[in-house]
Amino acid sequence: MKKKILIIGGGLSGIYVGYLLKKEGFSIKIVEANDRVGGRIYTKNSHTTNVELGATWLWRYNPCLLKVCSDLNISLFEQNMDGDALFEAMKSSTPQRFQVPKNQEISYRIVGGTVEILNQLKATFTKDEIELNQKVLKIDDEKATVKVTTETSTFIADFVISTIPPQVLVNTVHFSSDLDSDLKQIANNTHTWMKDSIKFALVYKTPFWKEKGLSGVGFSNVGPFTEMYDHSDFENTHFALMGFLNGALASETKEYREEKIQEQLFKFFGEDGKKYLSYEEKVWNEEPLVNFKNNSFITPHFNNGHAIYQQEFLNGKFIVAGSESSPKYGGYMEGAIYRGNQVLKQLKNRF
Repeated sequence: MKKKILIIGGGLSGIYVGYLLKKEGFSIKIVEANDRVGGRIYTKNSHTTNVELGATWLWRYNPCLLKVCSDLNISLFEQNMDGDALFEAMKSSTPQRFQVPKNQEISYRIVGGTVEILNQLKATFTKDEIELNQKVLKIDDEKATVKVTTETSTFIADFVISTIPPQVLVNTVHFSSDLDSDLKQIANNTHTWMKDSIKFALVYKTPFWKEKGLSGVGFSNVGPFTEMYDHSDFENTHFALMGFLNGALASETKEYREEKIQEQLFKFFGEDGKKYLSYEEKVWNEEPLVNFKNNSFITPHFNNGHAIYQQEFLNGKFIVAGSESSPKYGGYMEGAIYRGNQVLKQLKNRF
């Protein structure tokens, strides 16, 4: 009889581990609290242009992720860095042009958007193997099985894998039997990557910056955006700029942030900068499925890959397997893939 594996979370970690386990003959079910899969991968289409408001880049030192892309026939292209960059040191000064050194590590993007990884992986699932809008409320250890209760359903499984951020898990899911106290303590002090980020994108009709001999790369010490990059597509038929805003702006309104960006765009590019077709943003701090809000500060990547995440809980029927639990590249897409490979090996050895 096939072992029934329930996976909590439909981000890259959950989708990938589900893909691996199904290939090995396990019976899998993925439950996702959101109305979409992807988690911190969020490719949004605006004016027929795909912009990344979540995970975007990969590098040659991401072997696990690169192998997945190769296996799925997913194409990559280099992040465009041709042309001068701009740097704003002070509010009172004009942004200065400079050339980015040629020896910089090349970053790559995915043709069609980062979401293409998810599209290819989930294409192997049947409709009933992924259920959206299923926020997990409670997990019960029932001796031989585990019962998982959501807002609308109940699921019984032989084994449960949680891929949601550890801090979110231990603060939003009730366990009927006491969860390991050390796990709770470490999880509450594990940083969730991107939870402090605000990403933005601006869609344009033309890549006006290229006509000015600029790469679209911009850095600022004074904000509101701190860094920005060309975000045109591989075919060079859709054009955008994308970057990060100062995290202190999370408490402001979207209208306020856009107004301040307009002022900065004028300073960087003149009137052309303000002639965008759309402004998109994602404040990850406001996403309850990513960020459990409290007043404590956690250093980026702190406790990512902690040894406790290699253990099993609830009498050997429950593990934590999201990207933050990966001993390599915790929090990143590479970490999600690396940890998924670990889990596959672990369960194959057990069942």
